[in-house]
Amino acid sequence: MSYKSWFENHAQKHQNIIDKLQDLSDDEIIEYFRYENMVLQEPDFCPLYKDNKKCHDMKDLNCYLCGCSNFRLTNIKSYCSINSKYGGTIEGKDGFIHQNCSACTIPHKESFIKKNFNRSWKTMMRDVI
Repeated sequence: MSYKSWFENHAQKHQNIIDKLQDLSDDEIIEYFRYENMVLQEPDFCPLYKDNKKCHDMKDLNCYLCGCSNFRLTNIKSYCSINSKYGGTIEGKDGFIHQNCSACTIPHKESFIKKNFNRSWKTMMRDVI
């Protein structure tokens, strides 16, 4: 699946959840997206949930910003717009340079999510693609 296909597919899954939660406050929505709750309530949101695995090894993982708003995609590479010291790159077989965000936890912290919050995931991610 291409980045763009994943992006559109994920945006729809995210919006479907937000539509169900429309009567909750912003803080309640952010709490709903905590990993422990999402595994139970939204098992199809992430393929890792079925194996009870996290994408990042951190205590208070929040899944609201699955995909990072600092991620950028061009025709030849993906990269981190803030050049996080926890990021890196991997060269694909096709020569495409992929951003490796596996050691970065910035978008999964509730403080970051609250600071940048919007009920529209696509709005929060508007600069990615």
